[in-house]
Amino acid sequence: MDNFKKLEANLGVRFQDYSLLTRALTHRSYLNENPHDALEDNERLEFLGDAVLDFVVGAYLYHHYPEMDEGSLTSLRAALVRAETLATFAQQVEIGRYLRLGYGEDENGGRERIPILCAAFEAVMGAIYLDQGLPKAIELTERLVTPALQEIIASASHKDAKSEFQVWAQAQYNITPHYRVTGTSGPDHAKTFTIQVFIADEVWGEGYGRSKQSAAQAAARLALAKAESMEDWRETL
Repeated sequence: MDNFKKLEANLGVRFQDYSLLTRALTHRSYLNENPHDALEDNERLEFLGDAVLDFVVGAYLYHHYPEMDEGSLTSLRAALVRAETLATFAQQVEIGRYLRLGYGEDENGGRERIPILCAAFEAVMGAIYLDQGLPKAIELTERLVTPALQEIIASASHKDAKSEFQVWAQAQYNITPHYRVTGTSGPDHAKTFTIQVFIADEVWGEGYGRSKQSAAQAAARLALAKAESMEDWRETL
């Protein structure tokens, strides 16, 4: 279909069954406002794509880092398949502009929301797997993962950010940060959690993740970035 030519070029895929791609781009909010649409939303494809990504990324790390132990491989895989990373991949291939969203979701910035982009990217991966097979899914994943992995390793963002932020907060304020779940979205099999981290009553970071632990780690990474920017500012005084 002509409407998808640019997206297909970005993905490096020419779909045989466009209904798969259309379904992968259909958020539940669209069907809530268009109940007579014949297609289902993207949640089942999201479930499949999540499994495909876990396998493909795990295999990539296993073969490219033979010296790494299981714990390090697990940490890197978690960093590569977390919500923020997958949302970034979705932005790189411009999935957001093709999403089918309800009017309210669209007006509220749904095309840029991390949980929606993450879910859509997983759904598109599921659609690619069904339409093209595993080789195409591997090809796209490796193209996106390779530069992202170098950035993750260089920034050490796969490390335990919660522990690092706790050490910093206790040293600076003698307070242990606390975390609060502020929202959930998505189906039961693929929930996305929103968590905020606080020092006393002040929010220092907000993160998203498929588990409470990964969302808390994402919040802690943002809090650490805020702490580092404060340290940099103080050094200029």
